[in-house]
Amino acid sequence: MELEIVEQQENYGKFILSGVTPTFANTLRRMIMSEVPTIAIDEVIIIENTTPLYDEIVAHRLGLIPLKTDLENYVLPEMCECGGQGCTSCEVSLTLEKSGEQDVEVVLSSDLISQDSKITPVHPNIPILKMSKDQKIFLEAIARLGRGSVHAKWQPISTISYKYYPIVTFNLDNCTFCEDCVEICPRDIIKIKDEKIKAVNIINCSLCNQCVDVCELDAVSVSTTNDKFIFVIESTGALSLKTIVIEALRLLKEKAKEFKVHVDEF
Repeated sequence: MELEIVEQQENYGKFILSGVTPTFANTLRRMIMSEVPTIAIDEVIIIENTTPLYDEIVAHRLGLIPLKTDLENYVLPEMCECGGQGCTSCEVSLTLEKSGEQDVEVVLSSDLISQDSKITPVHPNIPILKMSKDQKIFLEAIARLGRGSVHAKWQPISTISYKYYPIVTFNLDNCTFCEDCVEICPRDIIKIKDEKIKAVNIINCSLCNQCVDVCELDAVSVSTTNDKFIFVIESTGALSLKTIVIEALRLLKEKAKEFKVHVDEF
């Protein structure tokens, strides 16, 4: 198995995974979506709320705010020694107390005060609600580790997808260099120069087959491999991309070992 990083930004990455089966590629995608845990607000205690938003709406919006996650110092509630009753190892408290001092006041995610400086909103400027002068919001939010398989708010990514690695070939015996395939390609990957035709930036190919359809001489062929995939992943910022992928592989290895134990019992 080989992994080649094509593009990497703070919360966005594109990489090529080769030497694996389609089953493994899809398993990795689902592990990242469903099994890699993050911290999110799971319980909200409303002490005072005179804003226009109902308590339930405020709680829902708080739950969708991505929080920076520390996997080293926090464990899932069901795996904690406290038995999920609540302690500093499985949950963290955040408070929000703000009164309207202007005609229109916007309460932002940065107004959440965490008891742990490592567990804070990823983005400080996420609007939670608007209030008018003399209105007030006062609450305590309890954040816990959880998995995306339970609720989407615990997913570490906002999107993840993969596609088969494309292969674009040309039959020079049939090609007349008419450039029809060049003009119709939506990703601009086919180039013709000095009676030479080639595909560039092949990973951008969307496998639409428009170049194949437009060529009446069967000079263009588009196919895929079965052991090479292009992944695109965008994280919420709760965890780094590297941590997300490594944690997904670690959890997959643990599940494989557990499955083997059950198989051996037969």
